[in-house]
Amino acid sequence: MPQFNLRLFEDRVPAHHAPIYLPSLARAVYVVKGDVTIEFATGAQHVVEGSAWLGDGQATVLAGESDLILWRWELQSLRGEAKPGVLRSAPASRSECKLEQVIELDEAMPWLMRCDKVQFPPGGVALTHVHQGPGIRCCLEGEITIETEGQTHVHAPGDAWFELGHAPVLAPTTPARATTFIRCFILPQACRGRSSFRLVRAEDAGKANTQRYHVFGERFLQLN
Repeated sequence: MPQFNLRLFEDRVPAHHAPIYLPSLARAVYVVKGDVTIEFATGAQHVVEGSAWLGDGQATVLAGESDLILWRWELQSLRGEAKPGVLRSAPASRSECKLEQVIELDEAMPWLMRCDKVQFPPGGVALTHVHQGPGIRCCLEGEITIETEGQTHVHAPGDAWFELGHAPVLAPTTPARATTFIRCFILPQACRGRSSFRLVRAEDAGKANTQRYHVFGERFLQLN
């Protein structure tokens, strides 16, 4: 199956920075701090702190009146020349790749990119589950433990991790405070507007989920 690289960047841009130009790629941009205007081929959108934008064409990023922190996910085919991803047109900014992962996507199935927010109360847990596609998450606040494929990792604010989707995951959070993470993942288009969450263990059926979801947006992907 064709391979793609899914990457998460953290961009730090000073207030009133000159326009920043992004090449054509499927991407999601979450505003961790500040506000930004994103211009694209068919218009523009003002994106405030705590919200996100999704697109797949060339884009121009215009920083607002305060320093800006963005989490930027991009999906790139490995068939062609790799694009660096860092903000080369923005020398006053700092851009870091927090995580990247090669994934395989069956071209016989149409796919979409979804960006959403997952929130847990103190001590909440995502019971052992799978999803319908792979993705990269990043902890915004609190602390979450990811138990999957025989390994356990604890993630604090700013930590990113990858989930295969089909590999079962158990995810307890800290009882000390609420936990939130931001997620961008790739799903079959048949999942549009629907949860991709599936419980694995029969004994968990009927138990209430402690987590809450907010979908910022979905974007159909053109992989060819």
